[in-house]
Amino acid sequence: MSQTVIEAIDAANAADPNRVKHAGQALAKESLYSMRMTDMLNRFNPQADELMHIAARGQHIERWRSPRSDFPMGKQGYYQWRTALYDFHAERVTALMKTAGYSTSECERVYAAVAKKNIKRNPDSQLIEDIASLVFIEHYMLDFATSKPDYDEQKWLGIIRKTWQKMSNEAHEFVLAGNISLPEPLKPIITKALS
Repeated sequence: MSQTVIEAIDAANAADPNRVKHAGQALAKESLYSMRMTDMLNRFNPQADELMHIAARGQHIERWRSPRSDFPMGKQGYYQWRTALYDFHAERVTALMKTAGYSTSECERVYAAVAKKNIKRNPDSQLIEDIASLVFIEHYMLDFATSKPDYDEQKWLGIIRKTWQKMSNEAHEFVLAGNISLPEPLKPIITKALS
């Protein structure tokens, strides 16, 4: 059943109109993101069960359908958008699971993880938060930094520390043990933020 859901998530994400270059190919942005989530889950927690594989793969399903521009600017608008996204992604993934025959309790478990309910108290939500943070650091932090040339060092130290605070001790150990590739230009500020 899990393969059916993974294939449905992949098909949904393949419709992303936003394209990115990767390994000489133009891929749907969310397809690449979901593959990176699966790769990181396999690296960080190879024993993760099929429900967490579904949650990781679908964490950004059809993200382009809820653009940031649909919400007010500013911090409050950002939080409204982010909260709406969590529920949107969780609803889309669990709808696919129901179609594939998963039970209500299995769907509820994935919903909570994708919607990031009770992070720090729900191990599934914490796992998906860890994977998302690790993927951000390894694959997206440098592009984000490049897109924000007006951010000074203090702003960056704050962003890195907030990302770090969201992560579990196991994820901290994973990073500190050298299990992810840190973006080379950001290594000095990452080191400073974590010291």
